[in-house]
Amino acid sequence: MGNFAAFESKMIVAGMGDAVIRAFKRNYEALLRHETGMIPEDSIAPVEGLPSLEKISAAEIKNAAPLSQAVMIKLNGGLGTGMGLQGPKSLLSVRQDVNFLDLMVRQILDLRKTSGSQTRLLLMNSFSTSHETLAHLDHYRSEGLSEATEVELMQNRIPKIDALTLAPATWPAHPELEWCPPGHGDIYPALVGSGWLDRLLEEGVRYAFLSNSDNLGAMLDPSILRYFAHLGAPFLMEVTRRTAADRKGGHLAVRKEGGRLLLREVAQCPDQDLDSFQDIERHCYFNTNNLWIRLDLLKEQLLADHGVLPLPMIRNTKTVDPRDKTSPKVVQLETAMGAAIECFQGAQAIEVPRSRFAPVKTTADLFALRSDAYEILENGQVRLAPSRKGIPPVITLSEGCKMVDGIENLGMPSLIECRSLMIEGPLHFELGVILRGDVRIKNPSVTRMTLPAGIYEDQSIAL
Repeated sequence: MGNFAAFESKMIVAGMGDAVIRAFKRNYEALLRHETGMIPEDSIAPVEGLPSLEKISAAEIKNAAPLSQAVMIKLNGGLGTGMGLQGPKSLLSVRQDVNFLDLMVRQILDLRKTSGSQTRLLLMNSFSTSHETLAHLDHYRSEGLSEATEVELMQNRIPKIDALTLAPATWPAHPELEWCPPGHGDIYPALVGSGWLDRLLEEGVRYAFLSNSDNLGAMLDPSILRYFAHLGAPFLMEVTRRTAADRKGGHLAVRKEGGRLLLREVAQCPDQDLDSFQDIERHCYFNTNNLWIRLDLLKEQLLADHGVLPLPMIRNTKTVDPRDKTSPKVVQLETAMGAAIECFQGAQAIEVPRSRFAPVKTTADLFALRSDAYEILENGQVRLAPSRKGIPPVITLSEGCKMVDGIENLGMPSLIECRSLMIEGPLHFELGVILRGDVRIKNPSVTRMTLPAGIYEDQSIAL
């Protein structure tokens, strides 16, 4: 069972380059070998005593890396379908007339203004996000940020695999559903296959800062850049302290054999080790997916690894048409870009404050970010209000608010002093509602009820 030639032919016809074909072949062969990618608890040890951004910011590092040698790469391939959107998630408004993409541009323009250098911005777009993203960037034509040849790094796509035959999945009704994204570990073959890796190096760019476009707390911090350059390390991962909200997120650990840092995702944790995985005291560092890479050393490592970083394969079983659960089962192979930390000898990690991790994965995240619990600065930075001491509010919304449309008429209470908020049933916040501590609001009816202005602290409210 298994015939890679059929996959290779399909990918060549679709215009896929050699780098992504080799990466997919490596993962497909791992699938045939029944590799699980599992990382048992007894094979790793917790990480302790990492340097912190606070301490390195206070230290004077004289050998500064100029921002002209840096590029900020944002993973911008995602649609906001899980939140009821039809277009790129990065075009979702976080405040009036300001979306995620605008904030990225503000950050780059501020860096250029303060440094006097043309710090680069690259967006790893997908086939689904490219057109609308570039159309929005046309507003920044005068800043040189609208041409695809200057800002776009295209994400690859790979074939879905028929779960029964392990042959390329076919779906004649919608052939585009025969393809899937390869996960954000695709950043490495995409950099190589697009020619961007060589182009950046030829332009003198040595340092890349990578992050997700929906992490509004991630920006290219010059102090971390200076520290990374001073380290001379090939790879640096930003981590932050895990909270109850991060129990299912990938954590940092040390491989007992060899002593290298590694990233373990929940999909790589055996069922019997889930309690240890979710123990935020034992594994206290959470991967923010903010990564720093020395591009010249990345090229060296790729040559040593025959052109493909040995990232662990992550197997996902789905249906070929995700909206039709009766359609044939398929296997989708993915890799995580943070997993590259184990591929580099001398890779490091740094503890950063929670303000550098503000992802928007759900409407609850968006609701919190639109509140006064977060601040948006003129330079495009999004951060938790200082009084929250790095701890975000825990928001649970009712089923009617799972899509963006559902929160547009919800109203916005003050959340700056709110630890947690749970909403059950249709609700509207009157202007002037202040929530403090832990608040639960329940409306058992189907009629939208209004919570009057006032202060509500550590209480359950029945409407």
